[in-house]
Amino acid sequence: MSWRATILTLFPDMFPGPLGLSLAGRALREGRWAIEALDIRSFATDRHRTVDDTPFGGGAGMVMRPDVLDLACEAATSRNPGAPLVYLTPRGRRLDQALVRDLAAGPGVTVLCGRYEGVDQRVIEARQMVEVSAGDFVLSGGEPAALLMLDACIRLLPGVMGAAASAEEESHGAEGLLEYPHYTRPAEWQGRKVPEVLLSGHHAEVARWRRAEAEAATRTRRPDLWERYQTRAGAEPKQAKAGRLDGHPAAA
Repeated sequence: MSWRATILTLFPDMFPGPLGLSLAGRALREGRWAIEALDIRSFATDRHRTVDDTPFGGGAGMVMRPDVLDLACEAATSRNPGAPLVYLTPRGRRLDQALVRDLAAGPGVTVLCGRYEGVDQRVIEARQMVEVSAGDFVLSGGEPAALLMLDACIRLLPGVMGAAASAEEESHGAEGLLEYPHYTRPAEWQGRKVPEVLLSGHHAEVARWRRAEAEAATRTRRPDLWERYQTRAGAEPKQAKAGRLDGHPAAA
């Protein structure tokens, strides 16, 4: 059985979108994964197909109704049994490569794309949704975040990527380091030369250079990742020079 994505959305025409192109699109056509987008509005029970209402306690905006969403979730989960139900929300756990690997290793994922001010908390709790955020920014809805998350998962599925090693060596690979710089022909461009070690043919030296560059980039650009890397390596976490990005839970 292929890996399956079931999407609950008010805009089903947004899927598969870019996932129908390039490697993901080819894998979709080959049957390595499947996608179905369900229109939440089709589960509304009134003649106006209402999916939202004003928030209790007052405030701006509208909230997606729990009764409508519960019907939609029931239909989606029955189509995709065993797959986690993910709600993309600013309050969720930040999406990272570890979570992507977990999702890609399972049977698939059911994704709720919120709109308006959010979703009634009761249906989140009743359905035991996994709340996930794509990053520290705000989107108009969950659909772009869903496309991002699905792309990250699909490329890890067996047979999707041309070179299996690419998935391990890229940014946020198995060791949790950012990726080292890449260079290709010409060896000199606008007065800028490729580092000599990459032209040496000495594979061990190239590997050492790449590791050092990856560590330097992670240490200065992502102190949070560097600290985790140091901890996993059994070393005392060091305070990176770059400042931390503190603030509210990740949004998307």
